[in-house]
Amino acid sequence: MTKVMVHQSCFGRSEDNGHTTNVRQFGTDGGEIMKNIMKGAIRDERGNVLILVLILLVVGGLILTPLLGLMSTGLLAGRVYERKMDDYYAADAGVEDAIWRIQDNNLVFDANNSSEPWHLTVNDRSVDVVVYREDLDPTCAENLTYRILSLAATNDSGGTAAIDSSTTIDAHLSVSYLDLSALLDNAIISDDTITIKPGNEVNGDVWLPDRDDLDNKGSINGTVKDSDNMTIEWPTYEQLSIWYMDDMDGAPDPGPSIDVQYTNIIDPAYRNGDLSVDNTGDPATLVLEGTVYVNGNLEFRQSGSHNYTVNLNGNTIFAEGEINFPSEHVSISGSGCIIAKGDIHFQPSIASGEDDFVLVFSITGKVTFQPSGDFTGCIAGDAHVQLQPGNTINWIDPDGKGLDVPWGAGDNDKLPPVTGLSILSWEIK
Repeated sequence: MTKVMVHQSCFGRSEDNGHTTNVRQFGTDGGEIMKNIMKGAIRDERGNVLILVLILLVVGGLILTPLLGLMSTGLLAGRVYERKMDDYYAADAGVEDAIWRIQDNNLVFDANNSSEPWHLTVNDRSVDVVVYREDLDPTCAENLTYRILSLAATNDSGGTAAIDSSTTIDAHLSVSYLDLSALLDNAIISDDTITIKPGNEVNGDVWLPDRDDLDNKGSINGTVKDSDNMTIEWPTYEQLSIWYMDDMDGAPDPGPSIDVQYTNIIDPAYRNGDLSVDNTGDPATLVLEGTVYVNGNLEFRQSGSHNYTVNLNGNTIFAEGEINFPSEHVSISGSGCIIAKGDIHFQPSIASGEDDFVLVFSITGKVTFQPSGDFTGCIAGDAHVQLQPGNTINWIDPDGKGLDVPWGAGDNDKLPPVTGLSILSWEIK
């Protein structure tokens, strides 16, 4: 048998007993062969990456210019959209300013019912606003329609986009105004309760929120109505205060007291504090030639037998506190309004004629009503209206009596306070 000797590390040439055997060598020499094969393969790939880079450079060069142009256009478009949004906000601010002026009755309209245009600068935008008053039907006593045009413009001639732009908002509003006509359609009206004592006669309608709160021991020759029949908007103190304060521009302060012996006529007057009226001489008459506004309590005093008459003459007495008419030596004549935020103690003699209309109105307090003689007009009290025995109250139509009260939008020379506003349309142009 021939023995073949194989070394562990390699195959090679081996001799044994005179026989020679050729073997293939592995190990270190085999690894070198594999490395040589890989190096050859790598040497065959040289230059391929350069080709790919050149292709990418060519493609990038082809798309880079239009891509940059597209990006530039997108940036400019973004600026234009942002500018248009700023224009819209500026125009919207112009509309809001117009609404504030309408609510504040701070606009003057010409014969064509167009306001004087005004200019605003909002966020470096030029804004021009004008308001038109529409639907001026004199029979419509509550609402008016307004058209607001607000134009916001941008001058970008020196900017990157170099494009002038403008945005216009065209808005239509419906505005309602304070209207006391429904209140004056009644002989007695209350936002709480009504007490009519025995022997009283009421010739006219009566309204209160709930007819069960009517304590009637007298006679009502009219209709008793409550909130189930109709709704009446009770005015606030602030609304009426604004209305009458409009008459006080430049009005003098008469001081803490007025003596009818020396003062027979009183023009529009604003008393900053309490006011008392008295007569220390012969019987005389105090004639009102305008609104008397008292920022406090108003008291008509009685001095022995010195009688005097207060002729309302179609005007209004308005007090932020209480009003007190005594039961003797003071008379009321003419049409007009006696209005107080607080209680009214009304006990004068009535010298007004049958065609005169007097409104006695406590906004938040109680009316204690006990005059001497028949009364023609309307009694209104938020808390309580109380009639004393032996009085007759007659209601007549107050229209044409010259009362200085808010009649809604029908009186365009002096618009009452705004009670409601709704947007009919809002268009961006």
